[in-house]
Amino acid sequence: MTKHIFITGGVVSSLGKGLTAAAIGWILERLGFKVSMQKLDPYINVDPGTMSPFQHGEVYVTDDGTEADLDLGHYERFTNAKIGAHSNYTTGKIYRSVIRKERRGDYLGSTVQVIPHITDEIKEAIKLGVTEGTDVAITEIGGTIGDIESLPFVEAIRQFSLDNGPRDCLFIHLTLLPFLRASGELKTKPTQQSVGKLREIGIQPQILICRTEKPMSPDMPAKISLFCNVRKEAVIEERDVDFSIYEVPVDLIRAGLPQQILDHLDLEPKKELNVDDWYRLLETVKHPTHTIEVAVAGKYIELHDAYKSIYESLHHAGIANSCKVKLRKVSAEQVADRGAEQLLDGVDAILVPGGFGERGFEGKIQAIRYARENHIPFLGICYGMQAAVVEYARHVCGIDDATTAEFEPEAPHQVINLMEEQKNLKDLGGTMRLGAFDCELDEDTLSRHAYGYESISERHRHRYEFNNAYREQLTAAGLRVAGVNPHLDLVEIVELSPAIHPWFVGVQFHPEYKTKPQQPHPLFRDFVGAAIAHRERVGAGSS
Repeated sequence: MTKHIFITGGVVSSLGKGLTAAAIGWILERLGFKVSMQKLDPYINVDPGTMSPFQHGEVYVTDDGTEADLDLGHYERFTNAKIGAHSNYTTGKIYRSVIRKERRGDYLGSTVQVIPHITDEIKEAIKLGVTEGTDVAITEIGGTIGDIESLPFVEAIRQFSLDNGPRDCLFIHLTLLPFLRASGELKTKPTQQSVGKLREIGIQPQILICRTEKPMSPDMPAKISLFCNVRKEAVIEERDVDFSIYEVPVDLIRAGLPQQILDHLDLEPKKELNVDDWYRLLETVKHPTHTIEVAVAGKYIELHDAYKSIYESLHHAGIANSCKVKLRKVSAEQVADRGAEQLLDGVDAILVPGGFGERGFEGKIQAIRYARENHIPFLGICYGMQAAVVEYARHVCGIDDATTAEFEPEAPHQVINLMEEQKNLKDLGGTMRLGAFDCELDEDTLSRHAYGYESISERHRHRYEFNNAYREQLTAAGLRVAGVNPHLDLVEIVELSPAIHPWFVGVQFHPEYKTKPQQPHPLFRDFVGAAIAHRERVGAGSS
């Protein structure tokens, strides 16, 4: 029978519930258990696909095309859990399903209410999130205890525990111990109040994980235990990490969390907990051989979470190359205003990420041109790849007015355009290429060398494509089509030959969605490797 862990958060938002949930999943997998991971979000949007990255961070995409919360990225980077459509439910998704059932008459004339209809739908969603063979299902509840939006979800997990029995469900509450610099002490009162709100609803957390920037004093676990009705040994310190988020799971192990989980769920480990390889990984993070600086020239650069998976992918690639990757976050709009040389001088590589809309596009063009003309390693992702095609068409092929149909639908030279079947549609909603698509790699290309395979599958989230009407003209001028979707004949990867540029790759897909700290994405790995070579080349030249 599947055991369930429910993770809630208190005091403040953005405490790191997703990261903590992922770390718990990682620990349980190391103990031999199969886990499933799920996020329940209280916002009314059906999914984050239409939400601004400035408000919500990146939209994470799964193989089945689900647009989901960025915490699912943590789940996939840390665990082997199968992530898909049932891994992320929102208030909007729940209510939409209930209203459809009401319209069909499924409730046989009953008055539809939050309890039991909404809470029953949430409990059904929790069950759907459990993949076949799962030993432990981990469900994270978004928001903060006390928020009105979260109440139906919290009530649903209370009922779920009642339905399934005390040894089959575990409540973990992640909370904050704020540090008051004026008095030089950590305060436990917010944690007491947060747990009090949970208990009012009918949930008694069995484990408290306390986020803190300073170490807890020896008497603090006992005080929290007394006032929160949680056993002293189940008060777990989760201190801010010094080097990397990948320290979190081993810190939780040292704090005794695995035994607390096993004891409450009445589980016996299936194998010995061995994390020696993880300690070696952390040693590489702490003592790298190289240091490089990568510029990320994007539209949403002000919010770190807007490109969360990209930054993590660079971090993973750095680990593989024993390299510290320093980020230079550059606004594409500022590049357009102030020039690429002023903002990008001295970087070892340039990455242009995805995005939508006209704002910042010309700045991306300038950043790509700077990378191409100065032989700086370049990686363009999705919209970044499309911008690279436009840049090459303008400045190498002489198509001065080359552009994309996304914001210039009447332009004569749309080197980026819609697929033919989309061109006459008045409503483009739901027409994006979402999820995993195949790609065949050409021989003797940077991409083929990176992957080591002829056929690959990568995740997409875009609507506009490389316009095949310009393929011959662009390739004749030196732009190589390195990867093509074999079913739709759509260009997936463009490159420049090493004879023209040391490392220049643009991909229509999102490689950042398929990377792990011990399994870096091959394109990111080689991109960082090219950046190291660039720094050594420049250094040798200056000496």
